[in-house]
Amino acid sequence: MDYTNPDYSGGPSYESAPKKPKRKPGRLWKLLWLVPLAVLVLALALDSFYTLKEDQYAVITTFGKPSTVSASGLQFKLPFVQKCTKVSKTIQGFPLGYREGSSETVEDESLMITYDYNFVNVDFYVEYRVTDPIRFLYNSDDPVAILKMLCQSYIRDTIGLYDVDSVITTGKSEIQADIKEKIVKRLDQEDLGIQLTNITIQDAEPPTAEVQQAFTAVETAKQGADTAVNNARKYANEVTPAAEADADEIIKQAEAYRQSKINEATGQAARFSSLFSEYEKYPLITKQRLFYEAMEDVLPNLKLYIVDESTGVQTSLPLDQYATVNVEGGTAGE
Repeated sequence: MDYTNPDYSGGPSYESAPKKPKRKPGRLWKLLWLVPLAVLVLALALDSFYTLKEDQYAVITTFGKPSTVSASGLQFKLPFVQKCTKVSKTIQGFPLGYREGSSETVEDESLMITYDYNFVNVDFYVEYRVTDPIRFLYNSDDPVAILKMLCQSYIRDTIGLYDVDSVITTGKSEIQADIKEKIVKRLDQEDLGIQLTNITIQDAEPPTAEVQQAFTAVETAKQGADTAVNNARKYANEVTPAAEADADEIIKQAEAYRQSKINEATGQAARFSSLFSEYEKYPLITKQRLFYEAMEDVLPNLKLYIVDESTGVQTSLPLDQYATVNVEGGTAGE
């Protein structure tokens, strides 16, 4: 084929071939406006819902007016109109005098002076929780920082009322309770929306090694004294019941002896009264009887014979039914 020949008409030429139709640009521009609309709808959807955990408050601010939501779960709010701020309900805390998670000491916070002008390093741990999230967020710029400053102030004020021995050894519980009471009263006045739940002394020690050794020796001596006192009390608890039992036994014996003496004296008094009655009736016979009985007691082996001169009747004391001895002219004794 000779395509260069102008008279050739045997096939189609490039000029006569059909052309593809072009797309109109107006369609694409019409679809582009859907992109910002989709973005806006997505943003509205994301800003309309929030999830609240059981240990969280939600403070919803509508045109500057806050309200509290405490129910957990998926919550709805007006997008771009309402602002949500979450606040924890759990107990939180911060250290004073040391770095949390390490043993590094912060001397500006821990070094204090006691009532007896001694220096001591005292570390505390403060625990608090949010009770009113609206006041927590809007009554102050940083309520936790205010709480920390109040704790430092009242800690130094209280430590200055105690001697160093009480701070390090015996007075920790009292100091903690005193500090907590002061801070709680001040927080009620400040109205920060937070509550102090606990403040504890983590450690208290002198700032130098020499003083630390001296206090360790004192503490050891106190523990030895407590051990001695406990042993003494134990011994007293063991010995006291036995001593009380012995005392009860002695008292019972004395009471029995007293009662026996009383009974004996009562019997003798009754016997004397009986003898006196007989004496009033028969004085001579009673005298003789008493004489004979006394002689029997003094001379138990002596046998007495009494002979009646008028009748010749013989009587022996004690009476001897086998006696056959006759004595005339009076009384005879062997």
